[in-house]
This record gives sequence, structure tokens and C-alpha cells, in this order.
Amino acid sequence: MNNTTSQPCDHSPFIGLIGLGYWGKNILRSTHELGILHTACDSNLDILSERKGQFPQVIYTTSYVDILNNHDITAVAIASPAITHYEYVKKALLAGKDVFVEKPLALAVHEGEELVRLAEKGDRVLMVGHILQYHQALLKLKELITSGELGKIQYVYSNRLNIGKLRTEENILWSFAPHDISVMLMLIDEEPLNVSAFGGDYLNRGVYDTTLTTLDFKNGVKGHIFVSWIHPYKEQKLIVVGSKAMAVFDDVSKEKLFLYPHTIEWRNGKIPIAQKADHQVIPVEPGEPLKMELCHFAECVMQRKKPRTDGIEGLRVLKILELAEKSIANSKLNHATIQAFNYSIPQPLNPSTSDYFVHESAYVDENVEIGEGAKIWHFSHILRGSKVGKNCKIGKHVEIGPDVNIGDNCKIQNNVSVYKGVTLEEEVFCGPSCVFTNVYNPRAFMERKHEFRQTIVKRGATIGANATIVCGVTIGRYAMIGAGAVVKKDVPDYAIVAGVPAKQIGWACKCGTTLRFYDNHSVCRYCGSEYKTYNRALTVVREV
Repeated sequence: MNNTTSQPCDHSPFIGLIGLGYWGKNILRSTHELGILHTACDSNLDILSERKGQFPQVIYTTSYVDILNNHDITAVAIASPAITHYEYVKKALLAGKDVFVEKPLALAVHEGEELVRLAEKGDRVLMVGHILQYHQALLKLKELITSGELGKIQYVYSNRLNIGKLRTEENILWSFAPHDISVMLMLIDEEPLNVSAFGGDYLNRGVYDTTLTTLDFKNGVKGHIFVSWIHPYKEQKLIVVGSKAMAVFDDVSKEKLFLYPHTIEWRNGKIPIAQKADHQVIPVEPGEPLKMELCHFAECVMQRKKPRTDGIEGLRVLKILELAEKSIANSKLNHATIQAFNYSIPQPLNPSTSDYFVHESAYVDENVEIGEGAKIWHFSHILRGSKVGKNCKIGKHVEIGPDVNIGDNCKIQNNVSVYKGVTLEEEVFCGPSCVFTNVYNPRAFMERKHEFRQTIVKRGATIGANATIVCGVTIGRYAMIGAGAVVKKDVPDYAIVAGVPAKQIGWACKCGTTLRFYDNHSVCRYCGSEYKTYNRALTVVREV
């Protein structure tokens, strides 16, 4: 590839581009000029129309499936919102395409790990858009560090600040910080031993507008990353402090890289005195970083080689992001989160009692009530306005809320989401990965929060693993929903239902044992409770 990226790549068009919005329009321009763009895709007709006017020669589509099914398209570039990255990358890899995805690789480490495994299994190129690793000024900075011109590196810090595009689907940590994390890992050539962070959610509660992340590395180097999109002016600086000199990368300045050969002298061996020197502008090779990055991807696809910012590198960044986010969550629980404007610092959760357990990786919003004896395990999230009753057991990767009531003594197994509109009464059991919905006919492009249908699960009911409860139904007291069932209508008290769609196949005792009836009468063989049936309804005669 030509280092100046002024010439098209020597290859017929082979890339399908997904997402033509905020950053996607830049990838559209670059891939088109490089001659590697085959088809561009966006579901937004207004954006599509605008891009057609700018680049009429390009083939356009509104369907991602069209790109995946086109055999002339061997690689996909993804510039859609971050929340879609995992799904789109996975579909592309499974379709046998090489993939370039804008940062971040995904929004969870386990998703990133799955994508890396899929790429390795299918022998596919997977590259993450950490554009600063293709910036000539930062490549030159890496040379200065490697050559020893800065001396021993002691401290690295970056500011990525702006006022402009504000996002509600992802916080500033995931939007801005991946660039600086990736660069720090490249420059220091180590992974941090410790990650800590705190932030402020000033505009939208739960969506951080500013974060400060600190990194401690094994070789003693310290780093910090300050990002904000509510700053009065744009600033993008990265500063490396060495024992011999300091270097500044300023992406807003016309001259990008500066060297400050300041020294420190010690008076009487005790008092440090700064000896300032004039700064030097470090010359940098020309080249547009985005085109350099996309040319590198094209080379890797054509030559079947590993990208500089491959899936593994993207996963390293993702792990640090996740650790930083957990640190922010924990600092919030410990009342250390910066609060918005005139908001008061929140009081401890349930200040009248501390007799509950929240794992350090779990996230509990403000205005949440947690009952005595409750336990909330790894990576779970209890959203604002929700109430978790006494002695509840909340497993791993569970999301509850917002504004959901969970009764006392409920047990919710791993990977369950209890959305707004769902109410669990006392002693409800939710099996692993069971599903609740709250909109009957959802569309991604239509807002239907005002159409939530209420779902009630009454006392003592059991929902089996992987069962789906379609919104708007009531699950009766002590009912038993079979594993994998799809419930679309009300379930009577004590009924056992199974299948797709779920149908009643029997009756269950309060203890959970299937009842056997003789002349419409049954005595539970396990606990001795007694029941009768009449007109397809169950009557309790005696419960133990």
C-alpha cells in the first residue's frame, strides 16, 4: 500500500460497509476513494439518500442480508452503533466474511471472546478500528520511546475532550476512551495490573458524560485517561513523561508531535529544580490515519495476515473498559461518583440495614430497595425504581427493572432479564435464561414504551429454564411452567403447562410434585396436601 494513501488499492471492490452515519460516512468516503468499496448499507432512508447524492457511483442497499449473501463481497466494515457490533460481527463471521469493526469490538468481554474464537475457527480476518495506532505521529512517538530518547517512561496521560455529539446508547467511556486505552497499550507494551475509574452522569442518569480512568502497569508506569463530551472546547492530547524528555501528541494542532527536553536538577541532592528547554516539533510522515487503517485491513484480507489491531488487541481494550465500568459502578455504590449539578450525594442503599449482599461486580442504581438477606451475584444490574424483596437470590448476569417489584424469597437464576411491566410476587422461581417480554409486537424502528403490557407471576410459581413468557399474561399461584415452553395466555393456579405454545398437561401441588387424581381427588404423595378438581379448576382441600 502507498504510505500516503493517495492511490486506490490494487484490487477490485470487495468490502460491504454497514452504517453510513456519524463515522460511517468517513469510511464510505475513504473506501470509495481507495477503490475497495463494493456496496454500502444503512436502514435509514434519509441517510441513504444523502449519501447517494454525495457518492452516486456506489451501490447501496437497506439490507444487511444482501451484503452477507453477495459472494463478490468478501469482507465487511461495520460502523453501526456499538450496541449492534456483537450481532453484526458474528453474522458476518458466520457468513464467511472478513470483518473490520469500529471500536469497541463488543460491549461485553464474553461477547468479544466469542467473536475472537469464531474468527480463529473460520480463519477469518478480524480487525478493530483503533485508528490512533495508524496515526503517523503516534507511530513516531512509539519510535522515540523504543529508541530511549525519552528515557525511562514514568507517566502517560491523555485528555479527549469535546462539546458536540452526545450519545444516549453508550457512555463516554465506551465512546471516547477505547482510542486512548489502545494507544497506551501500544506505547507501554504491557497490560495494566490495576484499573480504577470514576465518572459523572450529568445529562442522562446512568450514561456517563465524563470519566477519569487510572491504570497501573507492572513496570511502574502510571497512566490516566480523562474523557468528556461536555467540555467547552475540543482537546485531544496524549503526553508521555520520561526521565530524559517529555513528548506531546496534539491531534488538534497543525503540528502533531512535540518534544520537550526539560530536565530536573537536584540542588544539594534534596531539592528538585526544573530546567526548562524550548520544545521541538518532531516531523511526521504524511498520511490520513483512516485511510492508513483501511489500507492495512485491505492488505490483511488480500495477504491473509494478522492485523495490527486484531480481535485479540480489541479484546484487551474491552477487558480494560469492562474493569473501568465495574470500578465506576463500585465507586457509585460507595458514594464516590461525581453527581450532576445540584443533585445531592445519594445515601447508602437501605440505610436502615446492611443485611444483604451485593457482589462487587454487580451494579445497583440509585432509588433501589433491597430487602434483608437478599443476595445479588456477579455482573447483575438492578435498575432505578426497582424493589428486591427479603431473602431473594439473584444469580449472575441478571437485569431487573426499571420500576420492577420482586417479592420476598424469590430465586432468579442466571441470565434472566425482568423488564418493566413484569411483577413477581413472593417465592417465585425463574429458571436459567427464561425470558420475559413487555411489548407484544416490537419493532426496532418504533418507540413502544407506552405499550408495555403488564405480566404478573403470582406467589410460588415456577418458570422453567429457557421458557418464554409473552407479555400481558398472568401466571397463577404455584403454577409450573415447563422448560422451553412459550406461554401466550393466562395460566391457572397450580397448573402445569408445557410446549410451544404452552398447553396445560396437569396439576402441581404447592410443593411442586405432579398430582395424580382418582375420581377428581388427589393426595400429594410427597407432602400429603389434598386437592379436588371441579369444572377444570383445582380446589385446595388441605395444604400441609
